[in-house]
Amino acid sequence: MSDDPTHLAEQVSAVLRHLVFLLRRTTAGQPITSQQYSVLGSLEHGPRRMTELAEEHAVQLPTMTVQINRLEDAGLVARGSDPADARVRTVELTTEGRDRLLAVRRARLARLTGELDALTPEERATLAAALPVLAKLGRS
Repeated sequence: MSDDPTHLAEQVSAVLRHLVFLLRRTTAGQPITSQQYSVLGSLEHGPRRMTELAEEHAVQLPTMTVQINRLEDAGLVARGSDPADARVRTVELTTEGRDRLLAVRRARLARLTGELDALTPEERATLAAALPVLAKLGRS
């Protein structure tokens, strides 16, 4: 039963859901949503086109535009244009946006570190051994 792909998929999905909730609780009550933090993370390595962001986050362009408008109003992102095509709108992190993203990341890592510290060394080793497989699933 443990190698049945459907059963394993159900288990992985349930475990990942709980981990996501654990990390989200770390920043509960913040003025921006988990989805908006996710968008900030997508901008970490430089400006991105709005269409790319919408595709990456699996939302329609108008939905992404609403998210970007809220982030821009909060001073966390700035709009720009593509030097190669002035019709193309880009979005990038502001200094405040980068600082907020790093603060959230630090808080989430601290929370997760505490949870991992409660595991036995054997459990941490098992988890470490599973990471390459989980990473492979994430690249599919």
